[in-house]
Amino acid sequence: MNVHKNDNVIVIAGNARGKSGKILKIFRENHRVIVEGVNIIKRHTRASQKNPQGGIVQKEAPINASNVMVVCPKCNKPSRVGHKSVSDSATGRKHTMRICRNCEEMF
Repeated sequence: MNVHKNDNVIVIAGNARGKSGKILKIFRENHRVIVEGVNIIKRHTRASQKNPQGGIVQKEAPINASNVMVVCPKCNKPSRVGHKSVSDSATGRKHTMRICRNCEEMF
């Protein structure tokens, strides 16, 4: 999966197309993500100690990860994500970094 938690993404397909937000949670086994302020559903909840009033609660529902695209922090455009192998000069270890396919910026 090319998206990580706290990435800024834009929705490219579905009812919420064009909306953007931050990724709050990732479900890797289902290939789904929860994006802040996107795909809001209403849930009828029973009164409990945590929520003594009960009633109708609005919350975000998961959407498929293929329907979101990462927004590059440098060029502020939705872009495909590439991977580049970079070696650390201090330790000599190799790391895989994500790069923007538009401007080649690492993030």
